[in-house]
Amino acid sequence: MINQLGQVMLYVSNLDESKQFWTEKLGFEVIVDNADAPVRGIEIAPPGAATRIVLFNKEQVAELHPEMNYGTPSLMFFTDKFDELYSGLKEKNVTVGEIVEIPERVFNFADDEDNYFAVMEK
Repeated sequence: MINQLGQVMLYVSNLDESKQFWTEKLGFEVIVDNADAPVRGIEIAPPGAATRIVLFNKEQVAELHPEMNYGTPSLMFFTDKFDELYSGLKEKNVTVGEIVEIPERVFNFADDEDNYFAVMEK
């Protein structure tokens, strides 16, 4: 029986730039960067989070597994510092969408490769 979501794979074009985006602009921590592995993966997460994101180079993985789906997963992040996060991302020149209420407040943001993700106030 499954009891937890452990990792989400995110396939990107530039691993180092993506790592920089998530760590410098969103405050994620690098858990593992297996730079010496045949297929490099960078495991990142917000401090204290149980679920982690693993960044992989899309082209490199596609060579090994062409049948896989490399689309961007639809991720919804939660925050208890909604306004602080929203304004902080804008100050760091991250593309952010308008705040909407559905009924919780939500906004989306894009990484440097134009992958969009959402944040909900919780």
